[in-house]
Amino acid sequence: MKIAYFDCFSGASGDMILGALIDAGLSARRLREELKKLKIPINLKVKKVLKQGISATQVMVEGRSEKRSHRNLKEILRIVERSGVEPKVKEKSAEIFRRIASVEAKIHHTTMEEVHFHELGGFDSIVDIVGSVWGIGQLGIEKIHVSKVNVGTGFVKCEHGILPVPAPATLSLMEGKPIYSSGVERELFTPTGAGILTTLGSEFGSMPLIHVERIGYGAGRDNLPHPNLLRLIIGTSESTSGKERVVVIETNIDDMNPQFYDYLIEKLLAMEVLEVFITPILMKKSRPGHLLTIICPSEKLPLVTKFLLRETTTLGLRWHEEERAKADREILTRETKYGKIRFKLARWDGRVVNLSPEYEDCKRSALKKGVPLKEVFEEAKRVAITLQGNRRLVSKKIVNKRPKKPV
Repeated sequence: MKIAYFDCFSGASGDMILGALIDAGLSARRLREELKKLKIPINLKVKKVLKQGISATQVMVEGRSEKRSHRNLKEILRIVERSGVEPKVKEKSAEIFRRIASVEAKIHHTTMEEVHFHELGGFDSIVDIVGSVWGIGQLGIEKIHVSKVNVGTGFVKCEHGILPVPAPATLSLMEGKPIYSSGVERELFTPTGAGILTTLGSEFGSMPLIHVERIGYGAGRDNLPHPNLLRLIIGTSESTSGKERVVVIETNIDDMNPQFYDYLIEKLLAMEVLEVFITPILMKKSRPGHLLTIICPSEKLPLVTKFLLRETTTLGLRWHEEERAKADREILTRETKYGKIRFKLARWDGRVVNLSPEYEDCKRSALKKGVPLKEVFEEAKRVAITLQGNRRLVSKKIVNKRPKKPV
């Protein structure tokens, strides 16, 4: 699998993302040809620069005779929809703008339709977003990882007035994801950069295990005490069957109503953590207690920490990173004599290693048909054996999907 890692030690903006993609091998000529399909009057300037002695690509988008730079969501989506870019690029670009509009509406206490993009409403932001989506596809990138992001500090002047850094929209887009500030008084991470990376990125935090193939540097416009660059690393992951980094969060509790655990587990699973479980333990003064353990992606650590400190009686918790292996999983639905039943299918290196019926489906069928649950399970096992003997099923292309929760 081809993956990319955006190393945001100096934040990120839309033009820095485009610059990093071009520096890593995206054709600037082909990008200009693709952007003509937007049917808007722009010039794309691409040049090599040095930042603290490091060679990088700088991209600047200039709107030829653009009369205004603020548009509402409907106007922007109309430009994207009427363009000649491919449907997948239109769809993902529109999703990015809608995510930005959603947080802007919440911040300014209005609706998405009434939000007027000021800094993000110009042709340059449209080019940055559409160009980045198209460029990532052209480089064959299948999965995007993003580092913790240096957001800067201080204040920034915009159409709304003087705003703190990071800007409220940027901060809202990064909710649940790791950020920090190195103390540089500048807006390093823009709403456009946050919109692109949080929509296209799937994991945030540590660098994944990657066999490096290409490296690109996208230059920011300002000269700062550190290299004002966005580094892009493109390569292949070690295996399509799955190793991933996770965070294991633990806390010991001995003074909470045990009835609360049902509520806690339900809320944690709704946050899409990977696992939650409870272990009985013996604590100081021989008091019985519980060890609550949560396994989740690293970007969910702040969200889970806040939830546990608010919703439980714990006074603290601990965590550590681990690597786990996971099979490629998907859900298959098959007809049985007791009705449709879903099966969890797991593959490792392309071979089926497990196929089991969903308990909730079997239970529902048993109640509906008025037959013993064990009979429904036996029928499901028979179907599973038939499925495992299907050669097409075994040789099917590997996918990486987590099974949906039973309804």
